[in-house]
Amino acid sequence: MSMGKRNRKPKIVVIGGGTGLPVILKGLKAQNADLTAVVTVADDGGSSGALRNYVNVVPPGDIRNVLLSLSDMPKLQEEIFQYRFETEDSFLAGHAIGNLIIAAISEMRGNIFEAIQLLSKMMHVDGHVYPAAEEALVLHAVFEDGTKVSGESKIAKDRKKIDRVFVTPTENNHEAKASRKVIAAIMEADMVVLGPGSLFTSILPNLMISDLGEAVTKTQANVVYICNIMTQLGETENFSDADHVRVLHEHLGEKFIDTVLVNTEHVPEDYMDTERYDEYLVQVSHDFEGMRNEACNVISADFLMLRDAGVFHDGGKVVEELLRLVFSVNIKDQKIV
Repeated sequence: MSMGKRNRKPKIVVIGGGTGLPVILKGLKAQNADLTAVVTVADDGGSSGALRNYVNVVPPGDIRNVLLSLSDMPKLQEEIFQYRFETEDSFLAGHAIGNLIIAAISEMRGNIFEAIQLLSKMMHVDGHVYPAAEEALVLHAVFEDGTKVSGESKIAKDRKKIDRVFVTPTENNHEAKASRKVIAAIMEADMVVLGPGSLFTSILPNLMISDLGEAVTKTQANVVYICNIMTQLGETENFSDADHVRVLHEHLGEKFIDTVLVNTEHVPEDYMDTERYDEYLVQVSHDFEGMRNEACNVISADFLMLRDAGVFHDGGKVVEELLRLVFSVNIKDQKIV
């Protein structure tokens, strides 16, 4: 990286969804990076899914959590935004106030992109938050036995081996396109980070938007994949770290990932509360020869955080490694073409 890049904030685009994304964003924000978050819009579960049945907006749950991770709003406003109605209230049961606000502003503005930009101002967001697409998408899976299923929440239920996933708009008469400004952010980035998050239901739904996926393969940014620590029920059962990368490469038709962060710290036996975290099975195995075949650089370290009887990425350690990488020589300049 040139001295010019060293003297400015590194431009980092983080693409994904789920609970891992806000942790990384919060850590990068604390280190003063120039951040863009690109958030999955193919989620049909929980409060987000219920809202999609009533209001024509993309699922707001991940967007809500990402906005908060980059927000400087006072604690009281944050608690109100995050408040989820109790189950005794049959009409509002389970809905987070923030989801309802996102749905309302989307309706007011007539567009989820405009709604998120307005919310970003209201919430004093440091960085940019863009939906992966400006309309709700449906995630489809094709299994190895040839059967298909539609809907993010349904994909893991039968525990069949997934061959591939793809997305379509809910109004299925056109191709899904990336939200405005997303492609430019990816092409201008110093680093593009994928994950952490569910491989088939949080990361790939973004990359299956054809122009977004193409931008990730074409960018000169260092493309970094944060590999899952645990295998996931009905998604990545029996997967090694190399299997995760191979699936990403197969979906986009080329070996586009430059660097993979792999946790090598052992999860203690019987630590996890398997009832509370029932979709996470065993630790992802390591296949370093397989990784070499995928032509990516591997950074193996202790990225593990154990808390609440669960297994998570240590945001501080991951962010430290990402910043070390972004200020090192551009990895693509070292590749033999």
